[in-house]
Amino acid sequence: MQIKSFVDYLELEKKYSKHTLLAYANDLESFFSFLEGEFGVGLANEVEYTYVRSWIVTLSDSGLTHRSINRKIASLKAFFKFLQRTGGIKVDPLAKHKSLKIKKEIQVPFSNKEIDSVINNLANAQEFSESRDFLIVSLFYATGIRRSELIDLKTSDIDFNTHTIKVLGKRNKERIIPMISWLEDGIKRYQELLLNKGFDKNEENLLLTDKGAKLYETFVYRTINRYFSKVSQKTKTSPHVLRHTFATHLLNNGADLNAVKELLGHASLAATQVYTHTSMAELGRVYQKAHPRNSK
Repeated sequence: MQIKSFVDYLELEKKYSKHTLLAYANDLESFFSFLEGEFGVGLANEVEYTYVRSWIVTLSDSGLTHRSINRKIASLKAFFKFLQRTGGIKVDPLAKHKSLKIKKEIQVPFSNKEIDSVINNLANAQEFSESRDFLIVSLFYATGIRRSELIDLKTSDIDFNTHTIKVLGKRNKERIIPMISWLEDGIKRYQELLLNKGFDKNEENLLLTDKGAKLYETFVYRTINRYFSKVSQKTKTSPHVLRHTFATHLLNNGADLNAVKELLGHASLAATQVYTHTSMAELGRVYQKAHPRNSK
């Protein structure tokens, strides 16, 4: 009952997405299932930090990374803070918990050559499926939207008059992203092929599967991986790498960090600054080449 009240709070007050709500619920149910099996504890006010430590050890032994464990513990921390505020518990068992250390990984974006190779290969697609795949790749690279945001795009979110796309981001926060001409052309071509295939152009969802259904996360991931694994040797060829590439390429070409922050839908600059690590490499090359005192 306490978990349900917490999830309701996250949905109604915090406006979290269904995907996030499910993750929180699963983390909490997994934790209390562990407590019941290991310690015979089933109530939140019976939880001690030693029980949490035991769960962390079990998760680590199962092969979970520190990043994944920290995410699960974050669910617990939010839950117990909620209970403390609402009077469900007096003492927060995680009050003094410190997150596990995570090795910082610099994600390598796709190169211009890799991007051009995929986009140019699909640019003149005459079949519905290839036209849709082109649009998936193009939307990620031209707008930097998240996978969930792409899946939820509606036909009505596209405004050809103002050349913009309306995106519904985290916590139901809307943002408007400009469209460049080749992306507009790709959307129009896709919609023409949509009609030729017998689907309704006014379908609520912009992007559809070959059977006319709404896209889903695995479908989008496989689409990006299928095309980019052919042109790239990178170990990661996911939708998020394309979002990362969008931000990095903009910064490399002189875009203002605050502007990139707004386009990505980040709540703070700190989240956007992770993309500056890669762009600094480009900045270093420009500096070395352009500074008059640098030895030739």
